[in-house]
Amino acid sequence: MKLSLGFSPCPNDTFIFDALVNKKINTGGLDFDVVMADVETLNQWALEGKLDITKLSFGVLSKVLDQYIVLNSGSALGKAVGPLLISNKEIDHVEDYLIAIPGEHTTAHLLFSLAYPNAKNKVFLKYDEIEDFVVSGKGIGVIIHENRFTYESKGLIKILDLGDHWEKKMNSHIPLGGIVVKRSIDNIISLQVDQLIRKSIEYAYEHHSKIPSEFVVNNAQEMSNEVMLKHIDLYVNEYSLDLGEDGKASICKLLNIQQTINNTTNLQLNKIFLCSQANDK
Repeated sequence: MKLSLGFSPCPNDTFIFDALVNKKINTGGLDFDVVMADVETLNQWALEGKLDITKLSFGVLSKVLDQYIVLNSGSALGKAVGPLLISNKEIDHVEDYLIAIPGEHTTAHLLFSLAYPNAKNKVFLKYDEIEDFVVSGKGIGVIIHENRFTYESKGLIKILDLGDHWEKKMNSHIPLGGIVVKRSIDNIISLQVDQLIRKSIEYAYEHHSKIPSEFVVNNAQEMSNEVMLKHIDLYVNEYSLDLGEDGKASICKLLNIQQTINNTTNLQLNKIFLCSQANDK
């Protein structure tokens, strides 16, 4: 059986999926038609229901729950992993500046909006264009992924850690992104995919925790090994192996906040998570 699978070329995703898509583990008869794209493109495709299995931002999850269910493995969630608001100088009022955001449907946009609800002057760019936007003095920006490790070398400064703001305000881990599967796919197959993603991560930890694999390096956009490993270490953790009850609770909290912001009540679904229990919201 062949399933379409989308994830980003960022080191955390390629680290997670390397063993699976390159058949370094036994996939039990499943094949994957792999598409790699930036996370905002993946978010848009999720809204369109384009792929069977996909990485997405938890910021868009509430809009696709009619089509997709969240897998237990593969997520980016934790502490001190959130996006950063940066500038090329000290500023007093964020609302006075043009703000570059890495996609309208990203969790970064949601976290920024929670921190600065009155900041409306936004432009949506690909995540890897935002540093240059700020360096050139066009405005300030929200950075994600490996840019956390490079912005200071370009003379930029942090205005606010949006993840830290979320943690302190919500007393909750930061749910950034996860892996979802089409609800139309048989539950047994979805469970198999979930287990394979976990095995793929375990394989990566066993073989590539110190030196990135060729698959990671080839998709990392000329990143140094040091930055790649920092990226992986930050975004791949115990919640990537299994969300657990804490991880699920953090995601539900984010969904409830979205529901409040959007003044909607459209999240009353039987299941959000694969193999969810009666207490799942």
